[in-house]
Amino acid sequence: MSSVTAPASASEALDMVRTGLAYLAAADATQMAAEEQARCLRGLEQATSVLTAARTSVLPGFTAGQGYAADGAYSPRAWLIHQAGITRGAAAGHTAWVRRAAAHPQVAAALAAGQISESAARTLCAWTDRLSGDCRETADEILLTAALSGLGLADLAELAGEIYARSPAAASDSGDEDDDGKDVAFEDRGVKLATTFGGAGVLHGGLTPECAEMVRAVLDALSAPAGAGDDRSQAQRYHDALEEAMRRLAASDLLPRRAGQPVKAWVHMSLAGLLAMDGSPALQQEWTAQVRAAWAAHRAGASAEGGESGAWLDGEAAVAVACDAAMAPYVTGDVNPVALEDLIRLCVQLNELRRHVAGVGGTGDGPPASAPDTTRAWEALEQAVIGKTVDLLSGPGGLASFLRRRQLGVRLGGPSLPLDIGYAQTIPAGIRNAVILRDRRCRWAGGCNQPASACEVHHVRHKADGGRTSTKDCVLLCSYHHQVMIHRQGWTLVLNPDGTTTAWNKDRTKVLHSHGPPARAG
Repeated sequence: MSSVTAPASASEALDMVRTGLAYLAAADATQMAAEEQARCLRGLEQATSVLTAARTSVLPGFTAGQGYAADGAYSPRAWLIHQAGITRGAAAGHTAWVRRAAAHPQVAAALAAGQISESAARTLCAWTDRLSGDCRETADEILLTAALSGLGLADLAELAGEIYARSPAAASDSGDEDDDGKDVAFEDRGVKLATTFGGAGVLHGGLTPECAEMVRAVLDALSAPAGAGDDRSQAQRYHDALEEAMRRLAASDLLPRRAGQPVKAWVHMSLAGLLAMDGSPALQQEWTAQVRAAWAAHRAGASAEGGESGAWLDGEAAVAVACDAAMAPYVTGDVNPVALEDLIRLCVQLNELRRHVAGVGGTGDGPPASAPDTTRAWEALEQAVIGKTVDLLSGPGGLASFLRRRQLGVRLGGPSLPLDIGYAQTIPAGIRNAVILRDRRCRWAGGCNQPASACEVHHVRHKADGGRTSTKDCVLLCSYHHQVMIHRQGWTLVLNPDGTTTAWNKDRTKVLHSHGPPARAG
């Protein structure tokens, strides 16, 4: 049996862990014997158990000392998401293990010893959580002993069921109540709606018995086959029934209003989309495809944020859902630094040509008719300048505004909203809505998932210091990062020209960056 030197510090222990796992990750498993492969798989599951126990041991101390606050995070879960780079679900799982280990110390000890897998330990805890505190410890001991003796999961489930049936909780009238008298089934209720990159939804959760009965009654009533030609499966009919139920609810005016306003449909349209409506020239097709790909990326990003960003629909689905909705058009675009540099270069060339024409007896207002080469060069430069200008102009009064008013008709062809008004006591709706549509969530440089509905519009330069009320000078921040981190703790946040944000504390000992700048087009 090989001897392993014990680490002298946490850093040394982490280095040893990474070194060992890196070795296994790089090893050629095809050259191993089956027995060695099996040993690796069993050992990795044990390592996962110990890893869970180690994380569960460190996280409470990190939480108690508010170590997360040093990076501008408002909770250990938020810190895990943005500093450890894990998903919200994984962060919730890590913090749940802290609570679970406190309620099930014997299970936590078995995890630390690598005697039980993380998934099996979580399942055992879920079973005994239904028991009162004085019975839970005994049940954990019985189930752990049975699991370590080799009892399978199905047999363990039967044993857990028998323990619960013999417990005072099952014998009492309250049945599914915990130590505090709360209904366990009711406390465990929950529904989650996630979206995929393509915008499709994934719905899952746990319903209380009464909610399940109401949902079933509604779906049954609306999912009847629509005649002999209806070849939908029951699952498809249930899906369509759910959509119909939500459509009827939205149309009934029974939904709570937000800030006194009815539910609205936001029309997202890029400059590329407007150009395509009028027939895009061949030279603009590649640029149009790039912008459309960027919007597809925004829709995919919304899939990780939940429903606060709205539903990102296009094509027939967008037409169907918005046909009877109140709409407010916002035309957006991005300044391409490469195009700006090219535009400056072309303007310099055009000015040099103008000076040359003036020097040989021309007026400088245009090329002389007797010089065809100069005429062609002049026209080519003018066309190139116009083309580069198209890449840049996307604001009110520019090309995008003109196309919107020309293409979208009277209903959506009103004047553009002001997006830069200098000083204002309050932030106008046009700028507020544009900032919300651009940012979609808290833009704190250290990372934050608070949705737009929980955020405030912050002037990156305080109004008292001459800050302007414009989209480029305003940013969305949640109340914690706005009121606490900036106005109380003295942090500074700036919105960089490339769309990233940077924040630093009062004495500049810590600097946070949201992410690297967007890659330039090649």
